[in-house]
Amino acid sequence: MKKLTAILLMLVCWPLLAGQTVVDNLRLWAAPDHTRLVFDTSGPVQHKLFTLKQPDRLVIDINSARLTGTMPVVNDNPLIKRVRSAQRKDGTLRVVLDLHNPTHPKSFVLRPNSKYGHRLVVDLFGEDEPAGGKTVQKPVKQVQTDGMRDVVIAIDAGHGGEDPGAVGRRGTYEKNVVLSIARKLAALVQKERGMKAVLTRDGDYYLPLRKRMDLARSHRADLFISIHADSFRDSRARGSSVYILSKRGASSEAARWLAESENSADLIGGVKLEDKDDVLASVLLDLSQTGTGQASHEVASKVLTQLKRVGRTHKSSVQHAGFAVLKSPDVPSILVETAFISNPDEERKLVSSAHQQKMASAIMSGLRSYFRNSPPPGTLLAQLKSRQHTIARGDTLGAIANRYNISLASLKSANGISGDVIRVGQVLVIPET
Repeated sequence: MKKLTAILLMLVCWPLLAGQTVVDNLRLWAAPDHTRLVFDTSGPVQHKLFTLKQPDRLVIDINSARLTGTMPVVNDNPLIKRVRSAQRKDGTLRVVLDLHNPTHPKSFVLRPNSKYGHRLVVDLFGEDEPAGGKTVQKPVKQVQTDGMRDVVIAIDAGHGGEDPGAVGRRGTYEKNVVLSIARKLAALVQKERGMKAVLTRDGDYYLPLRKRMDLARSHRADLFISIHADSFRDSRARGSSVYILSKRGASSEAARWLAESENSADLIGGVKLEDKDDVLASVLLDLSQTGTGQASHEVASKVLTQLKRVGRTHKSSVQHAGFAVLKSPDVPSILVETAFISNPDEERKLVSSAHQQKMASAIMSGLRSYFRNSPPPGTLLAQLKSRQHTIARGDTLGAIANRYNISLASLKSANGISGDVIRVGQVLVIPET
């Protein structure tokens, strides 16, 4: 009798279970300004969100769905205390987030791509952050005449969070290795006199491409450098590459900025476009893009030259592409493909801390070479450029230090020299006493 009852119950419930969407995983990523939850689902879902007070909670109801996995354990999240779930009688899967404080939620569904199936994404923003996570625009850098500032380098580690980027044969995620290289590069920039590093992301979380640009502009960056690891279907492809924005990419971006100028608070070279006529706005934007493009090409060439000393390069010259992160019209921008993660030998190197340091040092050498020759006005590097010494045959570091009445240690530090080797024609910066 009990068996018959169980069978009848299964027959009654089977149509309901068969029509339910399976939620087999919930991933959680904490960024500085928001937290993202990603539900992996077996198909498209209908859902609704609502908040509750005293205590603060966010409720996510997913229609006709059931959970097969477990809820993640939350540790040190600034917004979420705990995640719990329950199956309701009508077949709805209810997920409840116990919150530290009130939040602004935003949700959307994503179709399958090459890496994931159907997904439901919920972004939570604190009360101090705008829903949608839009960066508040600030004016771009202005020339400072009352003091000297550091050159600001915005370093962007590609991908992050639920976007792993390319994946090597050994399971190495691009997002992890490029973050390691970006951090090492940032440390080198911070040690460089007259330079300051800003990381667009310093953790495992996702950032929209245009927000990466916005962060660089909000920090008044003098250069934006995006770090990636290439991938190709042929595992024999190898070597590093350096990209700048293509002319077609620049043209499409110019059209976008001009179209949005009336409703945008964005600035081009410190000049608002919204109050300019179409012709003047177009000329101003073109001038800004031309100067930015020239600077981008020069710094990209310097970086590529240094990368050739570390290992093989995939292309012998600077490449052009329409990457979204390179489209800021007033910030010189380059993208470095450090290696092919799809190549087993290069994947092995990419996970090596020693090789990551070599890549970061090569990029740093390129940046140092460019900014010492072309320092932005009003910066400490611009002042230091006025005191230089070109090494002649017979010169030694000790003799040069004595000539300018400075210490040998300060001379080495100002020029990033660790040993005693110098070459004829090399230009040294002479630091202030």
